[in-house]
Amino acid sequence: MANAPQTSRLAEAIPRVIADFIMIHLSMIAALAISVVYQTGIGKVAEAEGLTSEFLRYYTGFFWLLSPIFPAVFFLNGFYTRSRGYAGPYKTWVIIRGVLTGVMAFYSVNFVFFGATRVGRSVAVPFIVLAAVSLAGSRLLKAYVEKRYDVKPKKGLLVANGGGRVLVVGGAGYIGSLLVQRLLERGYQVRVLDTLLYGEEPLRAVQDHPAFELLVGDCRNIQDVVRAVQGVESIVHLAAIVGDPACDLDHQAALQINYAATRMLIEVAKGQGVRRFLFASSCSVYGATDLEMDEKSHVQPISLYGQTKVDSEQALLAARTDTFHPTILRYATVFGLSYRPRFDLVVNLLTAKARQEGVITIYNGQQWRPFIHVRDLVEATVRVLEAPARLVSGEIFNVGDSRLNHTLAEVGATIREIFPGTRIEQVENSDRRNYRVSFEKLRTRIGFRARYTLRDGILELKKAFDEGLIEDYTDPRYHNQRLLKITGSPANKEEFDRLLMAAFAGGSA
Repeated sequence: MANAPQTSRLAEAIPRVIADFIMIHLSMIAALAISVVYQTGIGKVAEAEGLTSEFLRYYTGFFWLLSPIFPAVFFLNGFYTRSRGYAGPYKTWVIIRGVLTGVMAFYSVNFVFFGATRVGRSVAVPFIVLAAVSLAGSRLLKAYVEKRYDVKPKKGLLVANGGGRVLVVGGAGYIGSLLVQRLLERGYQVRVLDTLLYGEEPLRAVQDHPAFELLVGDCRNIQDVVRAVQGVESIVHLAAIVGDPACDLDHQAALQINYAATRMLIEVAKGQGVRRFLFASSCSVYGATDLEMDEKSHVQPISLYGQTKVDSEQALLAARTDTFHPTILRYATVFGLSYRPRFDLVVNLLTAKARQEGVITIYNGQQWRPFIHVRDLVEATVRVLEAPARLVSGEIFNVGDSRLNHTLAEVGATIREIFPGTRIEQVENSDRRNYRVSFEKLRTRIGFRARYTLRDGILELKKAFDEGLIEDYTDPRYHNQRLLKITGSPANKEEFDRLLMAAFAGGSA
């Protein structure tokens, strides 16, 4: 079993190696044709005939022997592994860099072992250009066609894990309700495990979809988890008590739901043969810092919520095998409208206050935060789910867009542009969770770029208020901490659940 992924990768790479090998040879032949046509066109017929004769000897005697250098160099540059997940200008640069490296390696070996036996510049230069254009162009054209026409593989959507049934744990929440809809649109079969603490209204739009299944249950109850995991190929784990204030209401419940339940879910998933596991973490694990943080930066959570995320990340990464591929998604600070609206998020809350009250308070306005619209966050999650496992297995991704790193003062200024009469009160206090985050890894490896700006999200919320879709933003349904204060922390179904969670929580810091 341990060799299965490597065997699969080799089988997938062989057709691309052959195609690249053919394009290299066609590029060399086309380069000769261009040179001959040019020489003939300027009246140097004898030179053209000599070039043809010399080329045939060189091509049959030397080029065939040395041409395997190109696919070997391409392999070392990640053409058949890493670069498959790259996109846009970065992908083009990686391909051109690989071609140029291959050309230099080829001519270096040619010179060392065969001395002066080589083609002239009139063939070499067109060859380099044609090889770069054909190799880069074929890959970029393929990516464009797949994106433009939504091309899907014949045997199912999930190329990387061979199936189409996804379990979304916590699928009735702010992010989950939109993710479920997006997965259904993409052709997945979607199962949701959720306690429906915030009601079933967020899932009303999909409840009659033939590919949708709802299991009302608790991620801390092993029977519910086993029932939910059976028959799925991938899991997206969103269930959590979200945010520092909500976690502070009941530390034990937060530890159970945010960490211990994750550890149990890992064991059940591996036992059931689940291949892909996406875990929703948070950029808040970076704590407070004046530096721009990336996935290799030291984490220093300053709250129980952040610590449970770090502990869960470590448990998942330690569980990775050749058949179990966890991926950590550190979400930026989310904003925007969802089927389960939230107004305990800074952009959403300030927008609501500006719209309803005309006054907003900005605490420590020079603090930086990374922001991401909830629909962009969902799209990035789907992109990672659909990426080849070798690109994302055991990896951590900050999910956001560097263009949306903003200070809180900038957030206030944008809100006032849309609500011109808003009065902004600036307050300084001790809460200085200042951090900026780099999202270059997600952009270069997965090709993700955010579509929505802060302004787009604020206008979207304004429209929802104007159309009466949201009447009272202070309703406890829209605030995690307020609702938990009213309902109390969700209790375990049975005493056995409590003991099991205590056992799984034993490894938490």
